[in-house]
Amino acid sequence: MKISDHMNVFTLRKKILLASKMMGVILMVSYVFSSRLPLDEDASLLVWLIFVALQICVTDLWMARFITKPVSELNGAARSMAGLDFSRPCGVTGRDEFGELSHSLNVMAERLQEAFSKLEDMNRKLEQDVEQKKRLLAERKELVDNLSHEMKTPLTVIRAYAEGLQDETDEAKRQDYEQVILAETERLSSLITILLDLSALESGAAKLVPERFDFVELLEIAAGRLLVDTPDADFELQYELPEASVYVEADKGRMEQVLNNLIVNAKRNVRPGGVLKLALRERDGMLDFSIYNQGSPISREHLSKIWGKFYRGQNSTYGGSGLGLAIVAQILSMQHLRYGAANRQDGVTFYFSIPAVK
Repeated sequence: MKISDHMNVFTLRKKILLASKMMGVILMVSYVFSSRLPLDEDASLLVWLIFVALQICVTDLWMARFITKPVSELNGAARSMAGLDFSRPCGVTGRDEFGELSHSLNVMAERLQEAFSKLEDMNRKLEQDVEQKKRLLAERKELVDNLSHEMKTPLTVIRAYAEGLQDETDEAKRQDYEQVILAETERLSSLITILLDLSALESGAAKLVPERFDFVELLEIAAGRLLVDTPDADFELQYELPEASVYVEADKGRMEQVLNNLIVNAKRNVRPGGVLKLALRERDGMLDFSIYNQGSPISREHLSKIWGKFYRGQNSTYGGSGLGLAIVAQILSMQHLRYGAANRQDGVTFYFSIPAVK
């Protein structure tokens, strides 16, 4: 024990010793005082007993103030902490042992609360990791199942035509078989390339590189290549574009990929002779892009599934990979851009919005 602890008159032990000495002095003084009063012996004794009773009451109040009440508060705080409730700090103050114990309990409560908070954070993170692993396993299984299904058709076609090529003697048919095999091989290669690109985007291996560019010009180039310069187009093209340049800050290559996939999707699903309309409107600092194709609507139960991998509508043919819209959703989500699809009168509209910059 430190020397300063012996010198501290505010310790509980010193307070009790001091109080006991004072009570002894008061008892002696009160006895002497009562015995010298001009009263008989019995009256003097009664006066002294009254002094003793008063002293007992004062002592009891003092004990309640300095011992019983702090002990009750310390006990209540300790009980709350035992129940893992650290929201109620101990309110005992002072320079005695009770004050030090109260301070120690409060410090312990703060540290325990911090430890429990960290433990809860770790538990939440662990639960999230477990859920993420479950989700990744489910996605991996779904991906393998879908990929196996998607690869089955071209591989079956390649095998069938390769077997036919071995037995075919007609040169013209052999060339036709070879063309089919090459086409299916290209389709299979394209499927794998697109899938690897999507996986790179989802895992973060492929990073976006924002740059400032004219979005109107990019859309005109993409639409001209995919819609205007196509001799076999069997639709009515309509468009609504700003007359002046409008600049955005985004990954130009990826946004071109988004436009290409949405345009190809609309072109594939527009009905023969139907309307395909491109629109780009500037509103409140935003560029709103939309593409409408006149044709069969998407059922409500399928409308939320079109952005998933390998999705195809009921009336789709084998012409696409089923990954185009999934790539669109991934690229737009990585840039925190709003996008969606909605059924319109006699058709479907796909849309997204991107902030315009000066």
